[in-house]
Amino acid sequence: MKRVLITGAAGFLGSHLCGRFIKEGFHVVAMDNLITGNIQNLEHLFPLEQFEFYNQDVSKYVHVAGELDYILHFASPASPIDYLKIPIQTLKVSSLGTHNLLGLAKAKGAKILVASTSEVYGDPLVHPQTEEYWGNVNPIGPRGVYDEAKRFQEAITMAYHTFHGVEIAIVRIFNTYGPRMRLNDGRVLPAFIGQALRGEDLTVFGKGDQTRSFCYVDDLIEGIYRLLHSNFSQPVNIGNPDEITILDFAKEIIKLTGTDQKIIYKDLPKDDPMQRQPNIEIAKRELKWEPKVNRADGLKITYDYFKSLSQEELHKKDHNDFSKFIMK
Repeated sequence: MKRVLITGAAGFLGSHLCGRFIKEGFHVVAMDNLITGNIQNLEHLFPLEQFEFYNQDVSKYVHVAGELDYILHFASPASPIDYLKIPIQTLKVSSLGTHNLLGLAKAKGAKILVASTSEVYGDPLVHPQTEEYWGNVNPIGPRGVYDEAKRFQEAITMAYHTFHGVEIAIVRIFNTYGPRMRLNDGRVLPAFIGQALRGEDLTVFGKGDQTRSFCYVDDLIEGIYRLLHSNFSQPVNIGNPDEITILDFAKEIIKLTGTDQKIIYKDLPKDDPMQRQPNIEIAKRELKWEPKVNRADGLKITYDYFKSLSQEELHKKDHNDFSKFIMK
């Protein structure tokens, strides 16, 4: 049974990755310091013999006994609310944490896949964004702690590949959605659905003419799985090219939820990207991958998940009560 270490395992994407690798017959070593993760995302995996969890901060140290075949580094705050609140930790996990995990990959002879982001493109001057585009990032702006951390992560990962021969993969993740997202994490989709469920007006920043492209989580996980098992070592965009303005998206959410909330407008945050759309030609060519789930179907599944939460859950901030779990 092959072993895989997944960091950020209690997060939205990390928990889905844990489930996918369990399904594929792997032994999963899950790691998370729960600074933004939700331990309940892994609740269904704790009884399994092929799953173990460590409450650990990878920016301080990483120790995993025994052999490892793969490492997936998904530990990082990923929403503006989080990385503006904990900027130093955000910088550390993608710099010191990545350094620690690359060292572990080198020592174990494991292949490592690191989770980068479309934010490396900043507020892009090229549209749609291709992997060859170097980006338009403000390194000292409020979003710089996340954008530059991820750009450094890519650089050190490539350095370990070229200098030490470590097997690597780099995925640039575009806006992703689905069950297990946090309603209060500040990203547009859970923010809109959360506001609708709570009977609040939907908040649009600026005029709402900025665009995003939303990929359903199952499609993203499939792309990541294929990338890990490919021989491609350059960055790869994984996302859905179906682009929509934020204003039109807000109207879609109101129609989906059947609410009569108004749309209210607030000032556009500093350095907020005006366009976001992936060019996925490399993923199509190298991975034979493209998204399958259309936005209408994915949004229905996601809305049903959020609607199933209790009122307590809709307003809950701390999900990380360990009392009901046995740590392995």
